[in-house]
Amino acid sequence: MSATPQLGQASRLVVKIGSALIVDPDAAAPRAAWLDSVAADIAALRARGIEVIVVSSGAIALARHALRLPPGRLRLEEKQAAAAVGQIRLAQAWSAALSAHGLTAAQLLLTPDDTEDRRRYLNARATLTTLAGLGCLPVINENDTVATAEIRFGDNDRLAARVAGMMQADQLVLLSDVDGLYTADPAKHPDAAHVPLVAQLTEAIEAMAGAPPTGYASGGMRTKLLAARIATGAGCAMAIALGTRPHPLAALLAGGRCTWFLAAPDGRSARKRWIAGSLQPAGTLRVDRGAAGAMANGRSLLPAGVRAVEGDFARGDLVEIISEDGTALARGLCAYGSADSRRIAGHRSETIEALLGWRGRDEMVHRDDLVLLQSE
Repeated sequence: MSATPQLGQASRLVVKIGSALIVDPDAAAPRAAWLDSVAADIAALRARGIEVIVVSSGAIALARHALRLPPGRLRLEEKQAAAAVGQIRLAQAWSAALSAHGLTAAQLLLTPDDTEDRRRYLNARATLTTLAGLGCLPVINENDTVATAEIRFGDNDRLAARVAGMMQADQLVLLSDVDGLYTADPAKHPDAAHVPLVAQLTEAIEAMAGAPPTGYASGGMRTKLLAARIATGAGCAMAIALGTRPHPLAALLAGGRCTWFLAAPDGRSARKRWIAGSLQPAGTLRVDRGAAGAMANGRSLLPAGVRAVEGDFARGDLVEIISEDGTALARGLCAYGSADSRRIAGHRSETIEALLGWRGRDEMVHRDDLVLLQSE
């Protein structure tokens, strides 16, 4: 059996928190003391050098009482209206909790599509990366106010897993009202056994998931296992841990009981295999010897090393990177469209803003989006 992951081993961590943990159903307000304890945990993790991203539910639940919405299932337009009102309250709650511990909160509203469409993926990742560089704590929620289809239960579980994959996080923690996966629903089966470690998601493991719970929570063990499949497949370990107690991340850091799902051994390379072999390049970047050497040493492709741009492509499209003599060196997702790429090719990154009128990424192809054809 592989070694169990430890929270302190992560360099980048995504934490997902559900409505049932954040919202006090009696007061229809955030659990301020509990949020403060989580913010303290996050500050402690940040002090250890661990980058943290939060995916937080709770907007709709926070607005139901204020809008006098009926109990039970809401119509789509009611959910959208509640999300519009509740998102402000949710952001305020996080901002207050984090600022008390010296952290600056940043709000992002995403949909699962934002982590799948190549152009939107690059935008979202660039924003999150920049926020991290500025020392901010991103708090992400699904953009429910503009949903065009019924808001599906458990989307924030899956959204958190997609964010973890997009940001190449080491670990994802789903804080829940249970301390992990059991062989059966422990509320119905007192003899159900806790499962501390899942090395691989199998049909037997998936059969342990029960029905979604009632109340404010919209997910359930089934959606958490779907999230585990997404996260582990992207090379990210995932934990389901008890979140109802104060300082839940500190408890997990101290070795508290949970269920860890091991990352797939080839998860990190799966996306690069997709880039290398599953797409037709939309254009070509011809690079000089210095850029070729930098890429061979694991560095990104900067505009200064690009000698020619061929083809017509959009930002986020796949391009082939070739040497000056035409040898195929790599493939990658270009951070600029072909027209902008031609304008900045051969120029240093600090001149991008003067050339384009706006400041984009320093890299034309980031190393996370680049695959060497000769050695990978």
